[in-house]
Amino acid sequence: MRFNALVAALASSAALARADVADDAGEAVSSASSAASSAVESATSSSAIKKPTFTPASIKAPFLEQFTDDWDSRWQASHAKKANTDDDWSYVGTWAVEEPSVLKGIEGDKGLVLKDKAAHHAISAKFPKAINNKGKTLVVQYEVKLQNGLECGGAYMKLLQDNKALHAEEFSNASPYIIMFGPDKCGATNKVHFIFRHKNPKTGEYEEKHLQTPPLARITKTTSLYTLIVSPDQQYEIKIDGESLRNGSLLEDFSPAVNPEKEIDDPKDEKPSDWVEEAKIPDPKATKPEDWDEDAPYTVIDEEATKPDDWLDDEPTMIPDPEAEKPEDWDDEEDGDWVPPQVPNPKCSEASGCGKWEPPTKMNPEYKGKWTAPLIDNPAYKGVWAPRKIANPDYFEDKTPANFEPMGAIGFELWTMQNDLLFDNIYIGHSVEDAEKLKAETFDLKLPVEKAQEEAEKPKPEDKPKSPLDLNFLDDPVTYVREKFDLFVTIARRDPIEAIRFVPEVAGGIGVLAVTVIALLVGALGAGSSAAPSKDQVKDAAQKAKDSAADTKDKVAESVSSGAEKVQSEVNKRTTRSQDKTSP
Repeated sequence: MRFNALVAALASSAALARADVADDAGEAVSSASSAASSAVESATSSSAIKKPTFTPASIKAPFLEQFTDDWDSRWQASHAKKANTDDDWSYVGTWAVEEPSVLKGIEGDKGLVLKDKAAHHAISAKFPKAINNKGKTLVVQYEVKLQNGLECGGAYMKLLQDNKALHAEEFSNASPYIIMFGPDKCGATNKVHFIFRHKNPKTGEYEEKHLQTPPLARITKTTSLYTLIVSPDQQYEIKIDGESLRNGSLLEDFSPAVNPEKEIDDPKDEKPSDWVEEAKIPDPKATKPEDWDEDAPYTVIDEEATKPDDWLDDEPTMIPDPEAEKPEDWDDEEDGDWVPPQVPNPKCSEASGCGKWEPPTKMNPEYKGKWTAPLIDNPAYKGVWAPRKIANPDYFEDKTPANFEPMGAIGFELWTMQNDLLFDNIYIGHSVEDAEKLKAETFDLKLPVEKAQEEAEKPKPEDKPKSPLDLNFLDDPVTYVREKFDLFVTIARRDPIEAIRFVPEVAGGIGVLAVTVIALLVGALGAGSSAAPSKDQVKDAAQKAKDSAADTKDKVAESVSSGAEKVQSEVNKRTTRSQDKTSP
């Protein structure tokens, strides 16, 4: 009753030119709902994981590239023509160094970005000093971020052979390389290349050696880390995101093999004309049995079959299509009488069959087919002929293929249907420990942030709850608070106590604000009085309600952000561990 009196009093006040006071009261109630929504919105956005800030790595290496502001003093794009192709292709694709546009994990962290789709790109950077891993471990590591995915294209690198003809502006697919490493995908092809060019010590010719069972590339918009380790004991290891996926021997796992066979077939040896390779022959003494009937049919009519009881003898198997209509442009004089097309009789599918019944056929138990003599061992058989073996004149044995020739530069020579491929944190050196430190300072920090963003940006389910009672706070905090609060206010207009009992989650937090608004405005009437409140009373109540709204907003924000703080805590732990590892 008092609430109804309050509404009536406010309406009366508005009629008496107190519209400004009524507006203040309405604003107070409205601010309660907006405060709840804005509190959750601001809390949700502010609770996004804080990204770490880029800091140059503390390690040293023969080549370390993090694409800092002076990157263009090291890298040069090539605009040469693609060699050894029928088409006149040029490397017209452009490059840029920029922060990720998708799932950025570290503030200020820039990478080399391939900018054009369906274009040939080439860019390279010379090493300060040629890298020679003879007797040393070689470690190659870099990040790949497929910001638009990868349907068809490569994201691999090449370590180029060190020679006097190494000119960045002329870098192309014909530039000799020592190692090619990285992901490649197109259609059913999906693999991480590891190819090395090996020099034949006898002929001086180079031959590509391909890893026979390469691992699958990671096709994801979050950053992937590719690591190749080649040891002086001729062993290799490939890691993706720090996980070891392939390892083995350069001498055993590549095709063609590093070392040729010691013996080869004699190209001058020929099979003798009387050489017999047939192990079996028809028995010349065998004769066909007298009772063998070669003319007996393969199948015969099943004399024991009977017609099913539901067989429809008078129904045709095909009938005119009852739904067919003569085309409007059909001319009987020119096209003849129109006949509807035939369709299977639906009655036949409901029974065993239609039309004239005929007994089925079955396998003829007397069938034997054409007689042939049985096979016996060939007394003249000599075995499968093979040419004799001779010493391979081109034989050599390289026991240390891991001693690659000196490498003078790194290059990306790519064609891809997707743009915005990003490369970053390239390490080429001899220390597995330093590569791990770089991973801890970069990849290990950005990946959890990227995955958290990816999870947050997943589209919400299309099925919306039918009522506020079906909502889940974690699915959509803003909608949850708004709908729950609106339900609370709707019920509170009739019965504030029932509203608290029916929507307790709102009454326990945000609902306190609504009760405060109602209580303040009701209290302004005075105990048992039905007179309209004064302008100052309503303004004072409205101001107190606004203050309560602000206080509630802070409490809601504090509650909503607590879940995100747990995620941020994990990022902070990773950052601390990284700093502890890298500190002297």
